[in-house]
Amino acid sequence: METRSPFLDTIFLLRNSGSITVFSNLHEISKKEEQEAGDYFETEFEKERLEFLSTAIHCDKEAAVWGAKVLYHSAQLYLIRENTSKDLDKLIPKMKASSDISSVLSADLSLRFLPQIASVLQTADPYDPLVKILEDILTQFHYSGIGYPLNLDKINWEKELQDKVYRKLYLERIVEKKAYSLAEIPYINKLLMADFGLHKDVYWRDLKIVAHGD
Repeated sequence: METRSPFLDTIFLLRNSGSITVFSNLHEISKKEEQEAGDYFETEFEKERLEFLSTAIHCDKEAAVWGAKVLYHSAQLYLIRENTSKDLDKLIPKMKASSDISSVLSADLSLRFLPQIASVLQTADPYDPLVKILEDILTQFHYSGIGYPLNLDKINWEKELQDKVYRKLYLERIVEKKAYSLAEIPYINKLLMADFGLHKDVYWRDLKIVAHGD
């Protein structure tokens, strides 16, 4: 796909190579750029959907583009902070629609990279208001925040992970990230141990079995 803007260049490079180029000029992303990004994410989503093959889950273009804008502007704001405080809500907008599994997985196409930016910002200045904004986003879209320290105490995990496809993806990412804080939640620990079976030491030798009282 031909790229025509810093926004699209950044997203394509990040998705293809895992690296990011930060452009120094903050600019409003056009509707045309959003449309091109949405089409691109739809293609990327279909590639990833081959891993779980669910007809009930689809690409939510709006959520995918929103996640990309959050990531793009967050990376820029790490370097460009002069006179930007008043624009944080505009540059890092809240997701307008309610989140469901499709929107969570669609936004994750970009938000999976957000914890790295939040960590760098937090290290530079833990009182930076942008850190709180990004952590609130990752708390709402905590699938993308697996491995980043978040307060998820209020989540009913049995309800949260009732969808089999989402549960499978969530557990796989916990293992991939070696997210001990999540893996030691009794309900999640029980699910993981059931999945590991006799091969627990192969998948995660150091993970302890947690009593879950049932």
